[in-house]
Formats: sequence, C-alpha cells, structure tokens
Amino acid sequence: MKQAMGIFVLLMVICVGTAIINPNFLSGYNMENTIRWTALFGIISIGVSFVIITGGIDLSIGSVCGLSGTLLAYLLTVKGWSIPMALGTVTLVSLAIGLFHGLLITKMRLQPFVVTLCGLLLYRGLGRYVSDDQSLGFGSDYEGLRQMAIGSIHLAGDFSIPYPIFIMVAVALLSGFLLQFTVFGRYLFALGRNEDAAKYSGINTDRMVLLSYVICSLLAGFGGMLFALDVNSIQPASMGEFYELYAIAAAVLGGCSLRGGEGTIIGVVVGAALMRVLYNAINLLRIPTHLEFAIIGTVILSGVIIDELVKRWVANRRARSTGLQ
Repeated sequence: MKQAMGIFVLLMVICVGTAIINPNFLSGYNMENTIRWTALFGIISIGVSFVIITGGIDLSIGSVCGLSGTLLAYLLTVKGWSIPMALGTVTLVSLAIGLFHGLLITKMRLQPFVVTLCGLLLYRGLGRYVSDDQSLGFGSDYEGLRQMAIGSIHLAGDFSIPYPIFIMVAVALLSGFLLQFTVFGRYLFALGRNEDAAKYSGINTDRMVLLSYVICSLLAGFGGMLFALDVNSIQPASMGEFYELYAIAAAVLGGCSLRGGEGTIIGVVVGAALMRVLYNAINLLRIPTHLEFAIIGTVILSGVIIDELVKRWVANRRARSTGLQ
C-alpha cells in the first residue's frame, strides 16, 4: 500500500506538471479519453496481477486481446452470429487459453515465460488467420453493444464519465475482495511468497496457478472485446500489440513484486493510470512518440530496481534487528 501511495503522488505530480505546461490536459475531451483508456488497460492489468502474485508472468496478454477483438468482429459481421453467442464464444475461448497455459505450466512443468511467449506468437497468428489478415469493423449495426466501450454519462460542459470506468471499478472491487478477504487470496499470496512452504501447508498450488492464468486470460479477452468495440476498426496484425508491456508495467508500478507474494488491486489501478497519463503527456508535450516504448521500458526497469532495493533494505534491517535481540 505504501508503494501505491508513492505511485499516486507521482501520478499527481505528472498530472499537475502536464496541466501547467499544456492546459489542454484538463479539457473535458482529454480527461474523458484518458479515463476511458485507463479503465481499459486497468482491466487487463488487474488480470496479470493475479499471475504476478503467484510469481509467474504472462506475455500473451496483447495477443489474447487481439484475438478476442478480432474473433468478436468476425463472428458478428462475417458469420452473422447473435450478440450473446458471439460474446459467449469469445469468453469461452479466453477461458480455454488460460486453462491451456495453466495446464502446461502445472502439469508439464514448463516455464511461464516460454509458454506465454509462444502464446504471444500463436494467438497473433490465429487472429490474422481467422480474419484472413484483413481489417474488420462493427460498422453502425452494433451501436448498442459498442456503448459498453464508448458510452458515457454527461456531467458538465464537455466532460463525461465513460462507461468503462464503471466496469473497471466492478472488476477491481471483485478482484480486491478475492485477494484480501477470501481463502483463495491468502493461498495465492502464500504460493507467491514460498511455493514449497505452501505445498507443505496443504495448499493445492497447481490449482492456484491454474486459476490465476484463467483469470488473467479471461480479463485479457474481456478487455480485448472492449478495445475492439472502442476503436471499431480491428487490425489483426497490430491490435493489442505491446499491451502486455502496459499491463505488466502497471502491475509492477502498483506494488506487485515480480518475485511474487505481493500486490494490491488499488496499486495496479493507480499504476495503469500512471502509464496512460505518461502516454498522454508524451503527446501533449510534443515529445517524440517513438520514445514511448523507451519511456515504458525505463519505468518498468525503475520499478524492478526500486523493488529490489527495498527488499534488500528490509532484509538487512530485519537481520540487524534479529542480531540485536
């Protein structure tokens, strides 16, 4: 929670600094757009936080988003399926992907990095194959469905609260409850802190890992559908590209240790907001956009370094305290 507060302060500093340099940052349109994309990235970031808490990693999130968005558009506009059937099928595919990852990691004992890296390539290829590598869109026939992503509640002037923020809040509240107030959450943190100790305590660690990857892929698939509905023009080759970087960066910045066993949902949400505000600031301050990924990489590296330094400081302090006793 302390790290989340630190990231929140940094978020406020960046917001104030950007607003001072370019007042357009506070325009209703810009704020609404930033909040909408923060919500969308927040959903997939919450998903990957479950995996990171177990000490794992998922590099396939962006490709799962791309496949889900492409598949939804394909089933609706090309195959002519009904909305419930299309949504249900894409959701089942997302669940199946998470189950596939979890089984390979727990039963085959493959490394999560390798499994999800291969998934990154596999799902991107499947998305391009399904669509014949052609652009897809929803046109004007599914405006009601698209309201989930593009709808908003008008407040004042040109500012509205986008619907995706309510979806993200619901996902965050449910996820926070699971992690903080259920046996599942306690087991998940115990697994991340020490897998062997968790096994000896009677925890079914394989089941915990499996469920974490299922949750991650489910939210990635859900987020992918929202992204597709938002942009209304899906490019299978590029949709969701590098989204895993945003998700992992948000989780790490929000307090999820890459070694597992730590993390809070509110921290992940703040981390996602920081990543989107950084991106927005890059555009508004006329910083060359090709530096975007360099900045993201620097932020992730900084988060990992800070996490390591804090761990060492706490360990040394604990060792000195034990020695004095």
